[in-house]
Amino acid sequence: QRQLVESGGGLVQAGGSLTLSCAASGRTFTYTMGWFRQAPGKEREFVASMRPSGGTTLYSDSVKGRFTISRDNSQNTLYLQMNGLKPEDTAVYYCAAGRGIRDVSIRSEYDYWGQGTQVTVSS
Repeated sequence: QRQLVESGGGLVQAGGSLTLSCAASGRTFTYTMGWFRQAPGKEREFVASMRPSGGTTLYSDSVKGRFTISRDNSQNTLYLQMNGLKPEDTAVYYCAAGRGIRDVSIRSEYDYWGQGTQVTVSS
């Protein structure tokens, strides 16, 4: 069993930056870790992921070049550095973890989820 706790959300102006953190209870170095987000009235969507071995990353087209996912396995922590934020990035951001994931962009592939942290970008 793994518990995930996100932090770092907040209110920022367009063009600004935020760094989200996801602290896991227990070791996660064998887990694929990901970030998803859900805007009001919309489905939860994939943002970024990082594989455990080799650290292969994947980003959605909407955040590629602006967001960077990273992990510190010694601290069981996942990060999402968000630069060049846009109003359309406003959402609740969720951290997720899973093993044996084939398609990192599919929500149901993940076993554990955090409670989410709100990110609001003003124009």
